[in-house]
Amino acid sequence: MLGYPWPFAGRPSKHDPATWIVTDDWPEAVPITEAEIDVFERWFGDLFDDLLGPDT
Repeated sequence: MLGYPWPFAGRPSKHDPATWIVTDDWPEAVPITEAEIDVFERWFGDLFDDLLGPDT
């Protein structure tokens, strides 16, 4: 809702966000399979080429 001041209209949060705790329990290196890379290259290949240049 761009152009509208905060807070946005709607249902209020059930919990106070000021009391939320964010934890990072991801491993240092996240394993990625070749199949997952293929999916990203198929769906986002054109975007990647625009951002990073074509594969040479």
